[in-house]
Amino acid sequence: MQNLDQQLFLALNFDGGPVWDRIMLTLSGTTMWIPLYAVILWLVWRRSGWRGMLLFLVLMAAAVALADMVAGIFKHNGLLGGLLPDFVPRWRPMFTPSLEGLDIPPDSLRTLRWLSPEELAAAGYSEHWTVHVPIEAVSGRYGSVSAHAATIVALALFSARVIRRRWFTLLMICCTLVVCYSRIYLGKHFPMDLVWGALVGAVLGWAAWALYRRFAPRSKAAE
Repeated sequence: MQNLDQQLFLALNFDGGPVWDRIMLTLSGTTMWIPLYAVILWLVWRRSGWRGMLLFLVLMAAAVALADMVAGIFKHNGLLGGLLPDFVPRWRPMFTPSLEGLDIPPDSLRTLRWLSPEELAAAGYSEHWTVHVPIEAVSGRYGSVSAHAATIVALALFSARVIRRRWFTLLMICCTLVVCYSRIYLGKHFPMDLVWGALVGAVLGWAAWALYRRFAPRSKAAE
């Protein structure tokens, strides 16, 4: 399974040049998605009024925060990072030496990723990497479970269940796929990292929806 996961990653990760690098870095960030968040809140307000929107906002924030914290358990970071001290985290693809045919520790490859081509040559390494990673994306250590996948799936599932419009559901599916793929392009996650993250997000998104359906203004939530 791990070998298949790595092969799928290598098939999807490629060097698209500076333009694609910038696009994927932007898609993987937060700023460009602010208008979408605003649209979601507006749609919820139209459907459920102020009380429903405020409840949605609280539950959405809780689901997204929990998704990030649960993902952090498996990477030993965040508020819950110490819950599984014996769990061995999985390194990000960009720090996986076997993908580069190198017999060095992941931390050593992490150091090399920061070097310029001239510095790499001086250290005896080729500047060509199997895994394409924009220098701006080099960060962190561990990739599983993907917090990006967990949070975007939690948001997508919860908002789609509340808004209940086919076009919006399709939009959120597309946004989820785009964000998840950007993580592969940037060398941040293997596909299975994203799958596990999506499962975490799905559970929390569904839990948020169940709470919203229970406590939202009855006349609006039942529409």
